Amino acid sequence: MDKRKVLYLRNWLVCIVLLISLCTASVSFAKVLGTAKPEAVGLSSERLKRIDAVLKADVEKGVIPGAVLLIARKGKIAYFKSFGMRNKEKGLPMEKDSMFRIYSMTKSITAVAVAMLLEEGKLLLTDPVSKYIPSFRDVKVAQITKDKAGNEVVTMVEPRNEMTIEDLLTHTSGLSYFFQRYPQAVQQAYLKAGMQNMAQLAQLTTAEFCDKLATLPLAFEPGNQYLYGQSYDVLARVIEVASGMPLDTFFKERIFKPLAMVDTGYRVTGKEMSRLVYLSPQWPLYSDPTNLATKLFGGGSGLVSTAMDYAHFAQMLLNGGQLDEVRLLGPRTVALMTTDHLGARGNRDDTQYVSVPGRGYGVGFDFYVRVEAGRAYAPGNVGDFFKDGAAGTIYWIDPKEDLMAVFMVSSPTNRLYYRFLIKDLIYQAIMN
Repeated sequence: MDKRKVLYLRNWLVCIVLLISLCTASVSFAKVLGTAKPEAVGLSSERLKRIDAVLKADVEKGVIPGAVLLIARKGKIAYFKSFGMRNKEKGLPMEKDSMFRIYSMTKSITAVAVAMLLEEGKLLLTDPVSKYIPSFRDVKVAQITKDKAGNEVVTMVEPRNEMTIEDLLTHTSGLSYFFQRYPQAVQQAYLKAGMQNMAQLAQLTTAEFCDKLATLPLAFEPGNQYLYGQSYDVLARVIEVASGMPLDTFFKERIFKPLAMVDTGYRVTGKEMSRLVYLSPQWPLYSDPTNLATKLFGGGSGLVSTAMDYAHFAQMLLNGGQLDEVRLLGPRTVALMTTDHLGARGNRDDTQYVSVPGRGYGVGFDFYVRVEAGRAYAPGNVGDFFKDGAAGTIYWIDPKEDLMAVFMVSSPTNRLYYRFLIKDLIYQAIMN
């Protein structure tokens, strides 16, 4: 064949390959969620105005500095508004794309990452944690007795059950947080180890943090009870080992980019810093995403996001693992994640349980799943699920209503109040 023809055909072949690659890439990223008038998706515009009135009044009274609320039904955004200020001292108004520290809503991202690896055959729910983190072979359980003065005495004993990936996902691992008062002796061990010192912990790698955590006593035998703790920070390291990628890279490449979550990550830099919603540095759980020296990227908290970004993630879950042409998970895996795994260990009235997940709810892969129609403190349906963050952010999904909502606020002391209030106000606007 003539040399010029060979070059001509080769160039055409290269162009065709590039075109195919571009077409493939064009369907590998989610589009922006569409919008609809409230009545088109079964919501009342008139009743949604009650949300405006309440939030505007609360801003004026100084209850909250500002907030953002997004409501979507039947896959369309029917309500998306911002209120108040993102930084009152600097006179910066709240915008729809303002960036919030989402704290424990990070756990939902971590749960999805674990589920993706589960689907790829890179881990099993029954795997022992020590398979991925060797230091967890030596973890001990706190056996608590009392001395003559009535003080708790801790004896470290070998666990009868080895901690599994499922135990981490459902907070039945025995791991705690420094602020958990039960059992008191375990809390003291966490405090003595400096687990409340956020600045120092931020200088550890994920592997170093997990090795430190493995030296602390478990509050109970793995699998026996529910206790909200640092299980998801351990899952962060499991993800790194199973995937061969740093946690922040896995999140970015496997979840954020495909779902077009362009404003979600562990760090806020440059001009984006002005979009970050103010949070008092005096708050004990304060985190600084502008600190580039931070090494620790937690699976339990640490992400920053916007209402729209998180709406992409929530809608993916509501759709059974898919957003537009992007599929992260199969629908049956999403069903497994968002089904109650606690049974009799959950849905309790005691103070240890009632704030999170709350009465009427069980726990899936850290999603708080409604298991009863009548016992919860807000409207909803059996099977709806939600997750909130310590600073006040919350999202929830109701598959029966084909409804998803994201509420962003930086007001730690009002977290529970707005969890119920906003849900009340949204459900009263549903007409069909």
